[in-house]
Amino acid sequence: MEPTANKERPDLTDGARLAHRPTAAQVNLVRAVLTPWRLATSPHFEGLENIPTDGPVLLVGNHTLYGLLDVPLMADEIYRSRGRFVRGLAENAHYKVPGWRDVLMAAGAVRGTRDNCRSLLAAGEAVMVFPGGGREVAKRKDEQYRLLWKERMGFARMAIEAGCPIVPFASVGIEDNFDIVIDADHHALTPIRDALQKVGVNWDLVPPVATGLGPTPLPRMERLYFSFAEPIDTTRWAGLHNDDTALRDVRDRTRTAVEDHIASLQAKQEADPSRELLARARFRFGLS
Repeated sequence: MEPTANKERPDLTDGARLAHRPTAAQVNLVRAVLTPWRLATSPHFEGLENIPTDGPVLLVGNHTLYGLLDVPLMADEIYRSRGRFVRGLAENAHYKVPGWRDVLMAAGAVRGTRDNCRSLLAAGEAVMVFPGGGREVAKRKDEQYRLLWKERMGFARMAIEAGCPIVPFASVGIEDNFDIVIDADHHALTPIRDALQKVGVNWDLVPPVATGLGPTPLPRMERLYFSFAEPIDTTRWAGLHNDDTALRDVRDRTRTAVEDHIASLQAKQEADPSRELLARARFRFGLS
């Protein structure tokens, strides 16, 4: 599928376009930028065949620390292997950062509203959703790979209403590349938290301070692992998109699949002799 520029009128909020596609030049630029990171992390993918090559689908998974280090690799691999340009539902907070909204829109992301999600699915798009949102990105010290979905069921409602499958997915590796030093719950930050909350800052979304490679904030370049589960067919709940019991059932099935695949990837990670960058370099260059 040759990517083409879209010339249609804006169809979604914030001027986003319903059928947005990157140009070939944009795809090549993104891949050039991603190449060093791909080489450094040697991402492992499994279950990509579970993503349908056409028709509406919701990809639902865990958001990892800082949020933006694994998603581009995942989206690019889906585009390479399945021909699907993934549309992300972005947290509202992203749209308050000057200029950042334009970057997100260029990448195909849209503000995470029900109307936007509904429109994308009706148009047959592949939509990526992180029910944990920004809170799952702003992990605390004891929350590595935990799903912080609370009671959110919006994605289940959208999937049932659209009659589209849900493909649960898991991402492991990013949170092993960092050690959180200070998180938003640290008592030393209480005065800052109180002051910022008074002016409307959502403290839950404040990311932690972490170290990676030595005392630096650079990641340790450990391997990244991704897994896509078998699709959940939501047509069995057809017409029940306002039924809380049906919504909880779909949400819980999805959450269980994500948690199972996180555990499976962690087991694979633990047994991987090439997990660390130095071990992969030795293998690549035939060093003992």
